[in-house]
Amino acid sequence: MSATRLSDPELLVELEPVAEQELRRHEELADEWFPHDYIPYSVGRDFDKDPWTPDQSRLTGVAQIAFEVNLLTEDNLPSYHREIHDMFASGDGAWINWIHRWTAEEGRHSIVLRDYLVVTRAIDPYQLERNRMQQVMTGYDRDGKDTLRGMAYVSFQELATRISHRNTGRYSDDPVADRIMARISKDENLHMVFYRNLLAASMHVDPSAAVEAITDEVVGFEMPGNGMREFQRKAVQIANAGIYDLRVHHDEVIWPLLRHWRVFELEGLDAAAEQARERLAEFLDGLDAMATRQEEKRAARQARLAARA
Repeated sequence: MSATRLSDPELLVELEPVAEQELRRHEELADEWFPHDYIPYSVGRDFDKDPWTPDQSRLTGVAQIAFEVNLLTEDNLPSYHREIHDMFASGDGAWINWIHRWTAEEGRHSIVLRDYLVVTRAIDPYQLERNRMQQVMTGYDRDGKDTLRGMAYVSFQELATRISHRNTGRYSDDPVADRIMARISKDENLHMVFYRNLLAASMHVDPSAAVEAITDEVVGFEMPGNGMREFQRKAVQIANAGIYDLRVHHDEVIWPLLRHWRVFELEGLDAAAEQARERLAEFLDGLDAMATRQEEKRAARQARLAARA
């Protein structure tokens, strides 16, 4: 173990000037926006007079699934707030201010997504509400991750969510949906930058501990919606559509952050961190190979379908 390794409270004290700086930067860059400005309320109708039927949706089946997964993931904000609070609450000042700022911004996402889906009748509103109840009652638990692992996880998770939202909007073939997802993605990107820069600063405090944390979170990464009903089946359909697959995860989520942190260029790591970095490199090679196989299978499936047409 590195001689400079700090406890979570000590790390937060060490990083508080960075948190203050990043919070100010975030506040300068974050746009004020209003969910109601993005919703075409004029197309809305009462469900008791005109019940929902599948043919009313302007979204295809896979787009419906992707929007539902994205919304239900956002719906678990009460659990995420608890987790972020637990991660930063031993800090002071900027840490507490960030917790509440982040929560307030995230809260808009489920509002605008649900209003869009319900007003445009893009999805069964009754099943959507049942799934929301189940998702929020299930909750989310980060399994006692320490602060460094928590920061590493949310860096990857916020970037993954940003890309999933953006690709879902593009796939929807609906300008209203695409505009909504582009707006949410801007928030997610700013959130990612806050956490990414904090972790970058932590690498100056204890690079060995940071590399171990990054490795653990890359190797064990799961999206926060992993606990929702039929998530694996839905994730496969989303991957088959190219919205979020292994190639996206490898090329557009993991590697940009690893390059930013210069993980494979760091020197002076302790033995445990060197072993972790080797494990990370081996995992990335395997993930790249899996992504290639997934792409090849998808191409073969599309070729078979085209031949039958």
